[in-house]
Amino acid sequence: MTAPQTETLTLAEIESLAFDALIAAGTNPGNARALALATAATEAEGIASHGLAYIPTYCEHVRCGKVDGQAVPVLTRPRAGVICADAGTGFAHPAIAAGFADLIPLAREQGIAALAVRNSYNCGVLGYHTRQLALAGLLGLGFTNAPASIAPVGGRRPVVGTNPFSVAAPDGTGGVAILIDQSASVIAKSEIMKHAREGLPIPEGWGLGPDGQPTTDPEIALKGSMAPSGGYKGVGIALLVEIMAAAMTGATLGVDASPFSGTKGGPPKTGQFFIAIDPLASSGGDFVERIQALVGEMRDQPGVRTPGDGRSAERRRAEQQGVAINGATLERIRALL
Repeated sequence: MTAPQTETLTLAEIESLAFDALIAAGTNPGNARALALATAATEAEGIASHGLAYIPTYCEHVRCGKVDGQAVPVLTRPRAGVICADAGTGFAHPAIAAGFADLIPLAREQGIAALAVRNSYNCGVLGYHTRQLALAGLLGLGFTNAPASIAPVGGRRPVVGTNPFSVAAPDGTGGVAILIDQSASVIAKSEIMKHAREGLPIPEGWGLGPDGQPTTDPEIALKGSMAPSGGYKGVGIALLVEIMAAAMTGATLGVDASPFSGTKGGPPKTGQFFIAIDPLASSGGDFVERIQALVGEMRDQPGVRTPGDGRSAERRRAEQQGVAINGATLERIRALL
Protein backbone atom coordinates (compact mmCIF):
# COMPACT_ATOMS: atom_id res chain seq x y z
CA MET A 1 0.00 0.00 0.00
CA THR A 2 1.39 3.41 -1.01
CA ALA A 3 2.11 5.82 1.86
CA PRO A 4 0.03 9.05 1.77
CA GLN A 5 1.78 12.16 0.45
CA THR A 6 1.45 13.83 3.83
CA GLU A 7 -0.04 13.13 7.23
CA THR A 8 -0.86 15.84 9.75
CA LEU A 9 0.56 15.29 13.25
CA THR A 10 0.30 17.37 16.40
CA LEU A 11 3.51 18.63 17.96
CA ALA A 12 3.03 16.14 20.81
CA GLU A 13 2.73 13.31 18.28
CA ILE A 14 5.90 14.46 16.51
CA GLU A 15 7.80 14.55 19.79
CA SER A 16 6.50 11.11 20.79
CA LEU A 17 7.40 9.54 17.42
CA ALA A 18 10.92 10.97 17.48
CA PHE A 19 11.41 9.87 21.10
CA ASP A 20 10.23 6.30 20.45
CA ALA A 21 12.48 5.92 17.38
CA LEU A 22 15.54 7.19 19.24
CA ILE A 23 14.86 4.86 22.18
CA ALA A 24 14.46 1.91 19.80
CA ALA A 25 17.85 2.76 18.28
CA GLY A 26 19.59 2.64 21.67
CA THR A 27 19.42 6.22 22.95
CA ASN A 28 18.81 6.75 26.66
CA PRO A 29 15.59 8.57 27.68
CA GLY A 30 17.25 11.84 28.70
CA ASN A 31 19.12 12.20 25.42
CA ALA A 32 16.12 11.06 23.38
CA ARG A 33 13.86 13.62 25.05
CA ALA A 34 16.25 16.49 24.32
CA LEU A 35 16.31 15.58 20.62
CA ALA A 36 12.58 14.87 20.46
CA LEU A 37 11.73 18.30 21.91
CA ALA A 38 14.02 19.98 19.38
CA THR A 39 12.55 17.91 16.54
CA ALA A 40 9.00 18.99 17.38
CA ALA A 41 10.08 22.62 17.72
CA THR A 42 11.88 22.47 14.40
CA GLU A 43 8.87 20.99 12.60
CA ALA A 44 6.69 23.65 14.24
CA GLU A 45 8.84 26.37 12.68
CA GLY A 46 8.57 24.83 9.21
CA ILE A 47 12.18 23.60 8.97
CA ALA A 48 11.39 20.10 7.75
CA SER A 49 14.95 19.34 6.65
CA HIS A 50 16.09 19.34 10.31
CA GLY A 51 12.94 17.77 11.78
CA LEU A 52 11.59 14.24 11.53
CA ALA A 53 13.45 13.76 8.25
CA TYR A 54 16.67 13.65 10.27
CA ILE A 55 15.48 11.04 12.79
CA PRO A 56 16.44 8.02 10.61
CA THR A 57 19.96 9.46 10.32
CA TYR A 58 20.19 10.00 14.08
CA CYS A 59 19.09 6.40 14.66
CA GLU A 60 21.51 5.06 12.04
CA HIS A 61 24.36 6.93 13.69
CA VAL A 62 23.51 5.58 17.14
CA ARG A 63 23.51 2.05 15.77
CA CYS A 64 26.78 2.39 13.84
CA GLY A 65 28.60 4.20 16.68
CA LYS A 66 29.00 7.58 15.00
CA VAL A 67 27.19 9.00 18.04
CA ASP A 68 26.89 7.52 21.55
CA GLY A 69 23.22 7.50 22.47
CA GLN A 70 24.09 6.68 26.09
CA ALA A 71 26.63 9.48 26.59
CA VAL A 72 26.33 11.74 29.63
CA PRO A 73 27.83 15.23 29.13
CA VAL A 74 30.48 16.33 31.62
CA LEU A 75 30.58 19.98 32.69
CA THR A 76 33.62 21.86 34.00
CA ARG A 77 34.24 25.51 34.97
CA PRO A 78 37.83 26.41 33.93
CA ARG A 79 37.24 30.14 34.53
CA ALA A 80 34.63 32.15 36.40
CA GLY A 81 32.67 33.06 33.27
CA VAL A 82 33.31 29.96 31.17
CA ILE A 83 31.51 26.62 31.20
CA CYS A 84 32.84 23.68 29.19
CA ALA A 85 30.71 20.71 28.22
CA ASP A 86 32.30 17.52 26.92
CA ALA A 87 29.55 15.75 24.99
CA GLY A 88 31.53 12.50 25.07
CA THR A 89 30.77 11.85 21.35
CA GLY A 90 27.08 11.98 22.26
CA PHE A 91 24.32 14.18 20.89
CA ALA A 92 24.79 17.95 21.03
CA HIS A 93 21.31 18.70 22.33
CA PRO A 94 21.63 17.20 25.84
CA ALA A 95 25.13 18.67 26.24
CA ILE A 96 23.85 22.14 25.31
CA ALA A 97 20.80 21.77 27.57
CA ALA A 98 23.00 20.75 30.50
CA GLY A 99 25.33 23.67 29.82
CA PHE A 100 22.47 26.17 29.55
CA ALA A 101 21.20 25.14 32.99
CA ASP A 102 24.40 26.70 34.38
CA LEU A 103 25.00 29.31 31.68
CA ILE A 104 21.74 31.23 32.13
CA PRO A 105 22.08 31.96 35.87
CA LEU A 106 25.80 32.63 35.45
CA ALA A 107 25.16 35.24 32.72
CA ARG A 108 22.53 36.92 34.90
CA GLU A 109 24.98 37.02 37.81
CA GLN A 110 28.06 38.19 35.92
CA GLY A 111 26.51 40.01 32.98
CA ILE A 112 28.15 37.73 30.42
CA ALA A 113 29.14 34.06 30.27
CA ALA A 114 30.17 31.51 27.66
CA LEU A 115 29.54 27.82 27.02
CA ALA A 116 32.00 25.75 24.98
CA VAL A 117 30.86 22.31 23.79
CA ARG A 118 33.34 19.78 22.41
CA ASN A 119 33.28 16.14 21.25
CA SER A 120 29.82 16.87 19.96
CA TYR A 121 27.61 16.20 16.95
CA ASN A 122 25.12 17.97 14.69
CA CYS A 123 23.12 20.38 16.89
CA GLY A 124 20.23 20.68 14.43
CA VAL A 125 18.78 24.17 14.07
CA LEU A 126 21.17 26.51 15.87
CA GLY A 127 18.46 29.12 16.39
CA TYR A 128 16.51 26.62 18.47
CA HIS A 129 19.24 26.91 21.09
CA THR A 130 19.87 30.67 20.98
CA ARG A 131 16.11 31.18 21.23
CA GLN A 132 16.20 29.51 24.65
CA LEU A 133 18.65 32.17 25.82
CA ALA A 134 16.47 35.00 24.50
CA LEU A 135 13.39 33.52 26.17
CA ALA A 136 15.39 33.70 29.41
CA GLY A 137 15.88 37.44 28.83
CA LEU A 138 19.47 37.18 27.55
CA LEU A 139 21.07 38.13 24.27
CA GLY A 140 22.21 34.80 22.83
CA LEU A 141 24.97 34.23 20.29
CA GLY A 142 25.69 30.77 18.95
CA PHE A 143 28.22 29.15 16.62
CA THR A 144 28.49 25.55 15.41
CA ASN A 145 30.99 24.03 13.00
CA ALA A 146 30.33 21.17 10.62
CA PRO A 147 32.26 18.74 8.37
CA ALA A 148 34.02 20.61 5.57
CA SER A 149 31.75 21.31 2.60
CA ILE A 150 32.76 24.81 1.42
CA ALA A 151 35.88 25.45 -0.62
CA PRO A 152 37.65 28.79 -0.22
CA VAL A 153 37.15 31.23 -3.10
CA GLY A 154 39.48 30.17 -5.90
CA GLY A 155 39.77 26.62 -4.57
CA ARG A 156 37.92 23.35 -5.14
CA ARG A 157 38.68 21.36 -1.98
CA PRO A 158 36.27 22.01 0.94
CA VAL A 159 38.00 23.40 4.02
CA VAL A 160 35.16 24.66 6.24
CA GLY A 161 31.58 23.56 6.84
CA THR A 162 28.33 25.43 6.25
CA ASN A 163 29.02 26.70 9.78
CA PRO A 164 25.91 28.61 10.96
CA PHE A 165 25.84 31.43 13.45
CA SER A 166 22.79 32.69 15.32
CA VAL A 167 21.81 35.77 17.31
CA ALA A 168 18.62 35.91 19.38
CA ALA A 169 17.54 39.12 21.10
CA PRO A 170 14.91 39.20 23.88
CA ASP A 171 11.92 41.52 23.62
CA GLY A 172 11.77 42.32 27.33
CA THR A 173 8.42 40.58 27.85
CA GLY A 174 9.53 36.94 27.83
CA GLY A 175 9.61 36.62 24.06
CA VAL A 176 12.07 37.00 21.19
CA ALA A 177 12.37 40.27 19.25
CA ILE A 178 14.89 39.20 16.60
CA LEU A 179 16.23 35.75 15.70
CA ILE A 180 18.98 35.55 13.10
CA ASP A 181 20.05 32.03 12.11
CA GLN A 182 22.05 31.64 8.94
CA SER A 183 24.72 29.41 7.51
CA ALA A 184 27.82 30.48 5.60
CA SER A 185 26.49 28.77 2.47
CA VAL A 186 23.71 29.89 0.15
CA ILE A 187 21.56 27.09 1.58
CA ALA A 188 21.93 24.60 4.42
CA LYS A 189 23.55 21.33 3.32
CA SER A 190 20.60 19.42 4.78
CA GLU A 191 18.41 21.01 2.09
CA ILE A 192 20.60 19.53 -0.65
CA MET A 193 20.57 16.18 1.16
CA LYS A 194 16.77 16.38 1.31
CA HIS A 195 16.59 17.02 -2.45
CA ALA A 196 18.91 14.07 -3.05
CA ARG A 197 16.73 11.76 -0.94
CA GLU A 198 13.64 12.85 -2.84
CA GLY A 199 15.30 12.71 -6.27
CA LEU A 200 14.73 16.42 -6.93
CA PRO A 201 17.08 18.86 -8.68
CA ILE A 202 18.46 21.81 -6.73
CA PRO A 203 18.25 25.43 -7.90
CA GLU A 204 21.36 26.69 -9.66
CA GLY A 205 23.57 28.58 -7.26
CA TRP A 206 23.17 26.19 -4.32
CA GLY A 207 26.13 23.93 -5.03
CA LEU A 208 29.23 23.30 -7.12
CA GLY A 209 30.53 20.03 -8.54
CA PRO A 210 34.04 18.63 -7.91
CA ASP A 211 35.14 20.63 -10.99
CA GLY A 212 34.10 23.88 -9.31
CA GLN A 213 31.25 24.45 -11.77
CA PRO A 214 27.61 25.13 -10.77
CA THR A 215 25.30 22.10 -10.79
CA THR A 216 21.61 21.36 -10.28
CA ASP A 217 22.27 17.70 -9.45
CA PRO A 218 22.22 17.30 -5.63
CA GLU A 219 24.36 14.14 -5.76
CA ILE A 220 27.08 15.94 -7.68
CA ALA A 221 26.86 18.94 -5.35
CA LEU A 222 27.31 16.65 -2.33
CA LYS A 223 30.52 15.34 -3.92
CA GLY A 224 31.74 18.85 -4.61
CA SER A 225 31.26 22.02 -2.58
CA MET A 226 28.46 24.11 -1.16
CA ALA A 227 28.30 27.59 -2.67
CA PRO A 228 29.32 30.20 -0.07
CA SER A 229 26.81 33.00 0.51
CA GLY A 230 28.19 36.21 -0.93
CA GLY A 231 31.36 34.61 -2.24
CA TYR A 232 34.39 35.46 -0.11
CA LYS A 233 32.13 37.03 2.54
CA GLY A 234 30.47 33.65 3.13
CA VAL A 235 33.87 32.02 3.46
CA GLY A 236 34.78 34.70 6.01
CA ILE A 237 31.68 33.86 8.07
CA ALA A 238 32.54 30.16 7.90
CA LEU A 239 36.05 30.89 9.15
CA LEU A 240 34.71 33.05 12.00
CA VAL A 241 32.44 30.20 13.09
CA GLU A 242 35.25 27.66 12.74
CA ILE A 243 37.39 29.74 15.08
CA MET A 244 34.59 30.05 17.64
CA ALA A 245 33.09 26.55 17.50
CA ALA A 246 36.22 24.46 16.90
CA ALA A 247 39.38 26.35 17.86
CA MET A 248 37.81 27.98 20.93
CA THR A 249 36.20 24.76 22.18
CA GLY A 250 38.90 22.19 21.45
CA ALA A 251 36.61 20.46 18.96
CA THR A 252 37.59 18.85 15.67
CA LEU A 253 38.14 21.12 12.68
CA GLY A 254 35.58 20.63 9.93
CA VAL A 255 38.26 19.44 7.52
CA ASP A 256 38.98 16.51 9.87
CA ALA A 257 35.40 15.75 10.97
CA SER A 258 33.50 12.75 9.67
CA PRO A 259 30.30 13.46 7.68
CA PHE A 260 26.96 14.10 9.40
CA SER A 261 25.41 11.76 6.82
CA GLY A 262 26.11 8.10 6.10
CA THR A 263 28.10 5.72 8.28
CA LYS A 264 31.60 6.58 7.06
CA GLY A 265 34.05 7.53 9.80
CA GLY A 266 33.71 7.61 13.57
CA PRO A 267 32.16 10.36 15.72
CA PRO A 268 32.59 13.80 14.09
CA LYS A 269 33.54 15.45 17.43
CA THR A 270 32.52 18.92 16.23
CA GLY A 271 31.70 21.77 18.58
CA GLN A 272 29.39 24.61 19.58
CA PHE A 273 30.08 27.90 21.32
CA PHE A 274 27.49 30.12 22.98
CA ILE A 275 27.73 33.56 24.55
CA ALA A 276 24.92 34.76 26.83
CA ILE A 277 24.73 38.45 27.76
CA ASP A 278 22.40 40.20 30.17
CA PRO A 279 21.34 43.40 28.33
CA LEU A 280 20.87 45.20 31.63
CA ALA A 281 24.60 44.91 32.30
CA SER A 282 25.72 47.02 29.34
CA SER A 283 22.82 48.94 27.80
CA GLY A 284 22.17 51.50 30.49
CA GLY A 285 18.73 50.01 31.00
CA ASP A 286 17.15 50.96 27.67
CA PHE A 287 17.92 47.83 25.63
CA VAL A 288 14.26 46.93 25.23
CA GLU A 289 13.35 50.40 24.00
CA ARG A 290 16.17 50.34 21.43
CA ILE A 291 15.22 46.87 20.19
CA GLN A 292 11.58 47.87 19.92
CA ALA A 293 12.56 50.98 17.97
CA LEU A 294 14.78 48.92 15.65
CA VAL A 295 12.07 46.34 15.01
CA GLY A 296 9.49 49.11 14.60
CA GLU A 297 11.54 50.79 11.88
CA MET A 298 11.59 47.54 9.89
CA ARG A 299 7.93 46.67 10.39
CA ASP A 300 6.90 50.20 9.48
CA GLN A 301 7.77 49.35 5.87
CA PRO A 302 5.15 47.28 4.02
CA GLY A 303 6.30 43.77 3.15
CA VAL A 304 9.29 43.77 5.54
CA ARG A 305 9.64 40.95 8.05
CA THR A 306 11.94 40.96 11.04
CA PRO A 307 14.29 37.95 11.18
CA GLY A 308 12.42 35.28 13.14
CA ASP A 309 8.91 36.48 12.24
CA GLY A 310 8.40 33.66 9.75
CA ARG A 311 9.31 31.00 12.28
CA SER A 312 7.04 32.54 14.90
CA ALA A 313 4.10 32.56 12.49
CA GLU A 314 4.74 28.92 11.54
CA ARG A 315 4.94 27.97 15.22
CA ARG A 316 1.59 29.57 16.02
CA ARG A 317 0.01 27.82 13.05
CA ALA A 318 1.50 24.45 14.01
CA GLU A 319 0.28 24.75 17.59
CA GLN A 320 -3.27 25.15 16.32
CA GLN A 321 -3.32 23.00 13.18
CA GLY A 322 -0.46 20.52 13.53
CA VAL A 323 2.19 19.87 10.89
CA ALA A 324 1.88 18.08 7.55
CA ILE A 325 4.65 15.45 7.50
CA ASN A 326 5.92 13.74 4.37
CA GLY A 327 4.41 10.24 4.18
CA ALA A 328 7.67 8.61 3.08
CA THR A 329 9.46 10.15 6.07
CA LEU A 330 6.84 8.74 8.46
CA GLU A 331 7.10 5.33 6.81
CA ARG A 332 10.88 5.26 7.33
CA ILE A 333 10.58 6.25 10.98
CA ARG A 334 7.77 3.84 11.82
CA ALA A 335 9.82 1.03 10.30
CA LEU A 336 12.43 1.73 12.99
CA LEU A 337 10.05 1.09 15.90
